[in-house]
Amino acid sequence: MSRTAGSADVFTAIADPTRRAILDLLRQGEQPVKQIAKPFPMSLPAISQHLSVLCEAELVTQRREGRQRFYRLNPEPLKQVSDWVNHYEQFWQEKLDVLGNYLEDNP
Repeated sequence: MSRTAGSADVFTAIADPTRRAILDLLRQGEQPVKQIAKPFPMSLPAISQHLSVLCEAELVTQRREGRQRFYRLNPEPLKQVSDWVNHYEQFWQEKLDVLGNYLEDNP
C-alpha cells in the first residue's frame, strides 16, 4: 500500500473498505492493534499500514501503553464527508421536489 501526498485526506482514507471496517470496529471503543487485526485476513503489518493512513487523516488517534498501541476513533473529520454528502442530498431533494410538482400538475 503506497502512500501519496493525498493520503491524509479523509476521503482517501475512507475509500478503502478495510479502513472503513476498522473505523466501524473502533466505534465500539479504544482497542489494541491485535484486537483490531483479528477479523481481517491480512498480516499485522498490513493492518498497521491501514491504521497509519487513518491516523494521518486524523480519523484515529493512537496512544502507547508499554509495548502495546491502542487506537481510538476520532469522528470529527468525518464531518467533512457529511457536509459534502449533505450538499448533494439537498441537490437531489430539490430535483425530486420539482419532479413531484410536475407529476402533480401533469397527471
